[in-house]
Amino acid sequence: MPYYRYRAVADDGRLVEGEGEFVSLEDLIIKLSSQNLTLISVSEAKHQTEGKSLEIKLPSFFGKVSDRDWSLLARQLSVLISAGVSLVEALELISDQILNKRLKRSLLEVAKDIEEGSSFHAALQKRKDIFPEFIVNLVAVGEETGELDLVLRRVADYYEKIAFIKGKIKSASFYPSFVMLFATLLVWGILTFVVPKFADIYKSLGGELPWPTQLLMNISLTLQQNLHYIFGSIILITFSFSILYKSNLSFREAVHKLLLKIPKFGELFRKSAFARFSRTLSTLYSSGVSVERSLEITAKVVGFIPIEKSIGQAKKEVLEGKTLWMALQKTGTFPKMVVAMVRVGEETGNIDEMLNSIANFYEEEVDRMIEGLISLVEPLLIVILGVIIGAILIALYLPIFNVGSLIIR
Repeated sequence: MPYYRYRAVADDGRLVEGEGEFVSLEDLIIKLSSQNLTLISVSEAKHQTEGKSLEIKLPSFFGKVSDRDWSLLARQLSVLISAGVSLVEALELISDQILNKRLKRSLLEVAKDIEEGSSFHAALQKRKDIFPEFIVNLVAVGEETGELDLVLRRVADYYEKIAFIKGKIKSASFYPSFVMLFATLLVWGILTFVVPKFADIYKSLGGELPWPTQLLMNISLTLQQNLHYIFGSIILITFSFSILYKSNLSFREAVHKLLLKIPKFGELFRKSAFARFSRTLSTLYSSGVSVERSLEITAKVVGFIPIEKSIGQAKKEVLEGKTLWMALQKTGTFPKMVVAMVRVGEETGNIDEMLNSIANFYEEEVDRMIEGLISLVEPLLIVILGVIIGAILIALYLPIFNVGSLIIR
C-alpha cells in the first residue's frame, strides 16, 4: 500500500502532521475526515524514505474545474480561515497544491487584488469566466455578514452533494456505454475479419447462399470497401452535432426536450434537475441571497433549458409580487409535492429547510432510480448482445447445414 506523509488542520485550528500506509489518497482523506481533520498537504514515500511531493489534484490538470474540486477548494479555504489564517495566505497556500494552471494563476491574482484593497467577492467577480456565479454571490454574502468561513462550508457541502449526484449518473452510464462499445467493436471485428474468410470458402464451393448469409456477406463487403467513408461520416456527424449543440440555443433546447421525454431516463433527468434546483436554492436562500437573485442563479445550474426557462418564468412572477410556491405552480413544470412543500416552508418561515428536504428526497430518488435502471439495463444489454452475435453466427453457419447444395458437381 502507498505510504503517505501529510499535514492537516483540525476544527480548532491545530496543525496536525502524520504518516502511514493507506489504500489510496481518497482513503487517507476519508480517515482524516472521520477525525475532523482537513488535509492541506501530502507527499508519498516508500515507508521511511523521503518521498516525492504529491500534489493534490485540486482541480484536475485538464481544463474545467469539477464540482468535487470546488468542494475541496471551498472546504480547505473555510478550515484555514477558521484556523485564523489570513485570506491572502490561505489562497496562496491552496494555490500551491493546484494542478490546473489557469485556476492556480487566478487564485494568485485574487490574492494580489485582496492585498491591494479589493474585497474577496469583487476579485472573484473580475474572473467570472472561471469562478461560478454561485460562489461569487455566496462569498459576497459571507463578507457582508462576517461569516465567510461558514458560507464557504456551505459551498463545500453544496458542491459535494452535486458531485455525488453527477457521479451516480456517470457511473450508471459507464456500464451500458462500455457494453455498447464492446459490442460494436466485436461485431465490427467479426464482419471485417471473420466473415470474409467464410465468404472465400463459400465462393470456392459455388452455389446459392441462403438469404441471411448473403445479406451478412453483403454487409461485410460494404463495410470493407467503405470503411474510411463510414468512420469519416461518424466523425463528421459527431463533430457537427457538438458544434451545433454548443452554438445553437434552439437546437440545444430541442435536445434537452427530447432527453426529458425518454422513458425512465427522462424521469431520472427531471429528478436530478429538481434535486439540483432545490439544493442550490436552499443554499443561496439560507445564506441570505434574495429569492429573485437565488432563482436567477439556480436557473443556470439545473442543466436543462426547458426547466431553466420555467425558473426564469417563476422569477418574473415573484418580481410581480407572487409568492414562490404560486410562481412555481404557475409554470406547470414542478411536481405538486415540490409546490406543496415550498408553500408550507413559506407559511412557516422555514423555506430553506423545506428546500433542503426536497433536495434530500430527490437525491435519494435519483440514487434509487439509478440502481433500478442498472439492474434493468445490464441483463437487457447482455440479451441484445447475445441475440446480435447469435444471429451473425447462425447466418455464417447456415450454409454448412446444407453444404451439399453448394458444391458444384
